[in-house]
Amino acid sequence: MSRRDAVDVAVVGGGVVGAAAALAFARDGWSVALVESREPAPWSAEAPDLRVYALAPDAMAVLDTLDVGESVRHARAPAYRRMEVWDAAGGGALSFDADRFARRELGWIVENGLLVDRLWVAVRRESIALHVPAGVEALEQDDAHASLRLDDGRRLAARLVVAADGANSTLRALAGIDAPTHDYAQGGLVAYVDTERALHATCYQRFLPTGPLAFLPVDAHRASIVWTLPTEEAARLRALDDDAFAIALGDASGGRLGKVRPASARVVVPLRRRLASTCHAGRLVLVGDAAHAVHPLAGQGVNLGLRDVAALRAALPRPGRGADPAAARLARWARERRSATARAAYSFEAINRLFSNDAVAPTLLRGIALGLAGRLPPLQHALWREAAGL
Repeated sequence: MSRRDAVDVAVVGGGVVGAAAALAFARDGWSVALVESREPAPWSAEAPDLRVYALAPDAMAVLDTLDVGESVRHARAPAYRRMEVWDAAGGGALSFDADRFARRELGWIVENGLLVDRLWVAVRRESIALHVPAGVEALEQDDAHASLRLDDGRRLAARLVVAADGANSTLRALAGIDAPTHDYAQGGLVAYVDTERALHATCYQRFLPTGPLAFLPVDAHRASIVWTLPTEEAARLRALDDDAFAIALGDASGGRLGKVRPASARVVVPLRRRLASTCHAGRLVLVGDAAHAVHPLAGQGVNLGLRDVAALRAALPRPGRGADPAAARLARWARERRSATARAAYSFEAINRLFSNDAVAPTLLRGIALGLAGRLPPLQHALWREAAGL
């Protein structure tokens, strides 16, 4: 395939991060192709997606630059204004309040299905070559371009290939990039629940010896929960009937929200850390879960992925006649993103280890640490700014 036939950027993977990447590069003036294994299902307000994100301000800002943020917020993206974090063993609590940071909100609770739906509506309006359904079977690179052989027999050439094809990335494997995996032997139990007490646009997280339990407010009395548990315990709780699960959840939350009742099916997601050894190989770059899968403790997964896209977008040269996106400082971009995501991944892991056990020393220290952080406004600001990407 000649250089003349190649698109500037081929994005593989049409989830939140991949669709955002394709849309961003097309808006910047690059010719773009998007490869995805299946057409995304339309989002329905009557069938809430169990996969929910706490979207940070910088991530929403990325969506706003793509003219997608407003439609997401208009559809269903409740803002949260406060966060409360405390330990079941006692001690002080750590609280964040939008008013203290002179903001209207700390972030937004958004369903994966809604994000994908709104991004694809925008993608279809752009001059993006869609290869759906299609998967990648082979990758070849030379000085001029990268060539993808798709499973429908077609070939696709691009000057830059962006792998956004998930934690089990085919492109990462084809490029020979190592991605060591650490199994936390934990599962994340996710579901919707109704609470007796109003949530008041507040995210709640209680640390338990078995793992943290988080409530993300989606309505005045409805929350999405993410409950981190040992694998077998997560499976046991998932199998309980609604009455038994409600009792277990009420005990785990310490009665903070009154009686809590299940409001949906329950799903358990295995939790693993997976970090690619590099995010860059020739004309290939990795973004999102293809580059880094992290513990959901701080809800930063999709935020990190959208930061990858924003940083890559800023690193590319201006498109124009003869401009080559792979001529950007990709190695520097890759080093900076690898450093940022590794720091985040190991920080979340350290917090999980500190709080998810009942050993005497950590139990005594963690309540003190939370209480101290709660009494130091500069530390609160620093922690929140890190989480918000500001």
